[in-house]
Amino acid sequence: MSEEQERETILVTGGTGFLGRHLVKKLIEQGAGDVRVLTRGFDIELADLGVELIEGSLTEAQDVRRAIDGATQVYHLAGRVERDPERAHLMYDLHVEGTRHLLDALRDQPVKKIVVASTSGTVGVSKNPDFIARDESPHVEHVVAHWPYYLSKIYAERVCQRFIDNHEMPIVMMRPSLLLGPGDRKQSSTGDVILFMKKRIPATLNGGLSFVDVRDTADAFIAAMERGEPGRTYLLGGHNMTLEEFFLELEGITGIRAPWMPIPDEALSWGAKLLGGAMKTLGLKGDGVDPVSVEMARHYWYIDSTRAHQELGFAPREAEETLRDTVRWLEQYHPDFVSSISRNRREPPSEFVPAETIEYARKLRNEDWDSN
Repeated sequence: MSEEQERETILVTGGTGFLGRHLVKKLIEQGAGDVRVLTRGFDIELADLGVELIEGSLTEAQDVRRAIDGATQVYHLAGRVERDPERAHLMYDLHVEGTRHLLDALRDQPVKKIVVASTSGTVGVSKNPDFIARDESPHVEHVVAHWPYYLSKIYAERVCQRFIDNHEMPIVMMRPSLLLGPGDRKQSSTGDVILFMKKRIPATLNGGLSFVDVRDTADAFIAAMERGEPGRTYLLGGHNMTLEEFFLELEGITGIRAPWMPIPDEALSWGAKLLGGAMKTLGLKGDGVDPVSVEMARHYWYIDSTRAHQELGFAPREAEETLRDTVRWLEQYHPDFVSSISRNRREPPSEFVPAETIEYARKLRNEDWDSN
């Protein structure tokens, strides 16, 4: 068999997203195979990397068939983040129906493995600060019932499980926590850091989070393709922190004072409902902490990544490095933070942003995003 025939054809959905770009770049650097990305529109950066682009949507059967043709490895990362319950259907269409279309099309195709991006929020959310989710933990449908992103991800996991049970498909479900690090062009994950840097977080909140570096997550996905056990889930969390600890870390990096005024849960709940009603009445989208975010922040999102450590060699970097790189990237490339100081830093340009930084960042800010 020739070398050309032996090369893997790797399909990535969501390859233009935050995690997707890191994953695609690592696959190419490692020479893993011929990388193909299903995308809603042409992407010049991926094209310049030698990626085969298939323009289309996961919700269209003919597009999916074109994308999977000849693929031997599949990374399913396509996703959409919406916190407005009135837009829940958009996430259901992509996360649930899109996943069903993809897996159904792959049923009769011999693939090595299908690595699916889910989220730690399918199991790792609680009002109890002592709760730490493990991969065996049950879905938290009762907690996320009003948060359509996480609810749709639970349904998508169940779709995957049905294909595992009924068709023995080699699916591995990855559950990363909040993704941080450089390169979040569309603010899909770094919104809380942006709000902190804009001084839009008015008070300390009684909650906790888990976050993980996007670069370590991409490495874990590649390891899952090589060593992940089909049918398993893998939680990927770098660090569990209270929100107070998280903001104090950011204070040390940015010099921006962390919020210090505590607000009781009762006042937060009442204020969030009042804010939500007022914004809806006025037809506004606030540039601050939205009501859904307030409610989510009152929970603890702690997880245990022991399985990923043991089976995938998952080894997240230090929290300070991830947060510092997140802040540095935002200072350089986010249109609200680019300054004469950051423009004149003697640092190499980001590997994820073209040289014409300011204009490109402003253009991205005005684009609607959908990474499928």
